[in-house]
This record gives sequence, C-alpha cells and structure tokens, in this order.
Amino acid sequence: MHKPVLFCVSVLLVTVSLLAYADAKTVHTEKSLYRNISVVKEGDLTCLVFETRKENPPYQTCKDENDPKRFVFSYTKLILTGLLYNANPEKILVIGLGGGTLPMALSEMLPNAEITSVEIDPAVIKLAKQYFEYQESPRIKTVERDGRLFIKRAALKKESFDWIILDAFNGDYIPEHLMTQEFLQEVKSVLSETGIITANTFSQSKLYAYESATYHSVYGDFYNVKRKNTGNRIVLAPAQQPLIKLSKLELNATRWESTFEQYGVDVDWLLDHIQTKKDWDQTSDLLTDQYAPANLLKFDKE
Repeated sequence: MHKPVLFCVSVLLVTVSLLAYADAKTVHTEKSLYRNISVVKEGDLTCLVFETRKENPPYQTCKDENDPKRFVFSYTKLILTGLLYNANPEKILVIGLGGGTLPMALSEMLPNAEITSVEIDPAVIKLAKQYFEYQESPRIKTVERDGRLFIKRAALKKESFDWIILDAFNGDYIPEHLMTQEFLQEVKSVLSETGIITANTFSQSKLYAYESATYHSVYGDFYNVKRKNTGNRIVLAPAQQPLIKLSKLELNATRWESTFEQYGVDVDWLLDHIQTKKDWDQTSDLLTDQYAPANLLKFDKE
C-alpha cells in the first residue's frame, strides 16, 4: 500500500509557468524547511517560486506591481465562483497561503468576514508579508500548521466555516493526505449548514477521475469549474444537497460584477466555465488514506 505523506506545504500553484524562469531576476532566495524558495521579478510581475525542479519550476503567486489587485492567474479567478454560490460567508478558511493574494482580496470584498489562512511553511508566511502585501489584522489571521491537522483540531473544537478554500500544494501537486476521502469527510464536518468548499485541482491526468470520484463520494453532486486549455479545475461543492441551480448563480453574479472587475475578473467569463457534467470514469477507485497513488497518476496523461 502507498502510504500518505506526513506533511504538506500549502501554497498556490499555477498550471503553466507564465514567465521564462531563466530570464527572471531573482531578488530573494532561501532554503525553507521544505525546499528552496525564490522571489523573482520579470517586467511588472513579482512572483513566488518553489524550486522543486531545475527547469520551469512552478510559479505559486504573482503580483502585478502596476495593478496589485489584479488576479494574475486564472485559477484564482475561478475560485471566486464560491461567492456566486454563497454570497455572504462570515467565516472563511484558506488552506494554503502562497503570497496571500486571495485572503487579502476577500477581506476587501467581504469587510465583515473573518478569514483564517493555514500555512505549514513559516518562510512562505514571511515572504507573503515582505513581498506580496499580505497583512494580518483582527479579521485576517494566519496559522502555521499542517492543513489536515488544523481541520482535525477545528472539528474537535466544534468550529465551523461558511467557505473553505483548499489550495494546498507542495510545488508539483496536492499532498496526498489532503486528497483522500477521509480528509474530505473531515473538511465536510467543519462546514456550516450552508457552507461550501472550493478546491483547486487539475484535470489533465488520470488522477482527475480518481479525484472527481472521491469528491463525489463525500459531497455528492458538485459544480465543475474548468478551463480546458490550461487544465485548471475548481471543485465547487456544498455541505448539503441539492446543488443550487445555475440560474441562482447567474442572479448572484450581478451583485458581484462591479466588485470583481476591480480584480480583473469578468462574471460572464466565470459563468461560462461552470458545469455539472460527470465527465470522469464513474468506476474509478477512490483515493483513501490507504490508497492514494497520486504521485503515479498525476503524470499519467489520459
């Protein structure tokens, strides 16, 4: 049996590096507890890079210095579909900090919400504050901890959240122990009655079917928010069935139109990427704590 890894590094991951890493100017580099981390600049962009491989290491977060609010990567835009489903989350949990772009934006969009970000790597937290304008406040908190351990403790304390954003990556993909049926059940246990999750995943390997089947086994029907040309995929799932109808999401979108524009996000573009079609092999095995061969499946193309 392939056992799950014992730690996770919570970061933001992009499907394709947007910059030519070799041409980027490195302004900071250090060895964290988990890997080498660099901050690089090219043109107007400042980016956080995890050097998990020598060529084309994945960019985790990028900030446009001329337009700091603008979401540079598509997957961060797609995550905002959560606000089309639950427009008034009061308690938000983000598993994976990266540069802190998302929690800072959500704190502006939702001035009364409490936002907690969980990040295992202290170096990531430090660099988010130093280079990406991440700032804590009475409403914005950061916890240095493994994401699964945080969820387990939250469950023991009977905590609940209205929106949980799963965005934990180790540089190449999601740590295996944050992909299993048992973990997703633990996440569901700390969702409020009207709570939702948005999970950042991929869609261009055999792992897609296993992941999809695992999410469906825990949450039932969910919205698939996908970009076919990039492989970006967000799972949008509610704590309780049935799914809110797409027409309700379209109605909620009108509320957010002008706000999202400030971050370079078009609501019609978001709606165009939402689907409910079960486009995976329904007979796929589930990912469990005893069976999670993610390292084999993620590079095995369909």
